[in-house]
Amino acid sequence: MDTALKQYLDLYDSNREVVNAGGGTPLTALRDAARAALDGAALPTRRTEGYEKTSLEDMFAPDYGVNITRVGIPVDVAATFRCDVPNLSTLLATVVNDMFIPASTMESRLPDGVTFMSLARAAREMPELVGRHLGSLAPVDDPVVALDSLLMQDGVFIHVARGCRPDKALQLVNIFSSPVPMAAFRRLLVVLEEDAELRLLVCDHTQDKVNSYLGCQIGEVIVADGARFEMCAIEESSPATSRCTRLYISQGARSEVSVNTTTLTCGNTRNDFIVTLDGEHAACSLNGMAIAGGEMHIDNNTSVTHVAPRCHSDQLFKYALDGNSSGAFEGSINVKPSAPFTEAYQSNRNILASEKARMHCKPQLIINNDEVKCSHGATTGQLDDDALFYMRSRGIPEAEARTMLMQAFMVDVIDTVRIPGLQEKLRHLVDRRFAGTLGDCATCHK
Repeated sequence: MDTALKQYLDLYDSNREVVNAGGGTPLTALRDAARAALDGAALPTRRTEGYEKTSLEDMFAPDYGVNITRVGIPVDVAATFRCDVPNLSTLLATVVNDMFIPASTMESRLPDGVTFMSLARAAREMPELVGRHLGSLAPVDDPVVALDSLLMQDGVFIHVARGCRPDKALQLVNIFSSPVPMAAFRRLLVVLEEDAELRLLVCDHTQDKVNSYLGCQIGEVIVADGARFEMCAIEESSPATSRCTRLYISQGARSEVSVNTTTLTCGNTRNDFIVTLDGEHAACSLNGMAIAGGEMHIDNNTSVTHVAPRCHSDQLFKYALDGNSSGAFEGSINVKPSAPFTEAYQSNRNILASEKARMHCKPQLIINNDEVKCSHGATTGQLDDDALFYMRSRGIPEAEARTMLMQAFMVDVIDTVRIPGLQEKLRHLVDRRFAGTLGDCATCHK
């Protein structure tokens, strides 16, 4: 067993009763399965996964503190929302480190048929519903999933009843703030019943820029027949923040899913998206953009599996890398023999704005059916010299011209966002990021 894993297992074994005290039966049962799965396990390394990707063993190795006893840590939540962009109209909840905190009026404003609450509370109050879905997509024999399942004491539970289509998006704000280095193990469980609809905005922030943090989050999204789910995730953290997220999605017949991930600032980030199209005529769109400078590293990995016939998937990921930053994208499309008439497309495009920036890309197609339309492509290059020369010849300073070209490069990713009002705010955020004026997140409430 590797040292990184052993420190967390020792912590759990010494505090088993404390960890299990706050949740219901579904959480305890998941922890028992996770503890058994971690015996003899090891976290992935650069050797096992590839030297260009984030080493999960290295990410989890530092001796972070874990808030086992659920001590309330004072945090100025309002400080995260000081921004110069008008508010989005959303229903808001906050996770401070790993503790769920709903806005004071949020529950009273939720429409009938929508549940947005603490996962631990949901496990106590509706154990059958939570127990049926928690752990149904994320395999507990995976060491990262098992570790998160073992140490998470709470999370977020969202349920949308059959046919319910709320007008407003839900917004979840994850904040890191602590007087000491900390690891937070978070969980997200989303269940959409038939013909339901949900738009979800997730913002990740590090309020304290000095201490080191590790965020580990496992998400499971069950999208039933005819349901529609859109999620936009925005990260603005710190150079001392490491982030490991896994999002598992299962789609029923005629369902539609759109996921957009944006990394504006970070330390070391790894996002994994695992989607299974289980029902006929399902459609999925995965999109992402990453803007990196300094020593930042951003790693996005996708796995889209077509099980049912007549489904459609699109993937578009773009990176703009400067300084000593690095990025990685590994994406796969897997078409099963049971999935004729599949249409699946994947594109990864990258700009290296400095000589020291590095990008690793590995697109993959696994096709086990003859009646498909599938393609993938990856390009990595520098800014267009002709366009740069033209803009400078018109009196635009070089630095401003470079910024304008990189802003234009990201437009088609931003255009995939359909949450009302968010497209324009993302454009503003990206403009500020390239201009070097990005501070507190400008997509959240004041």
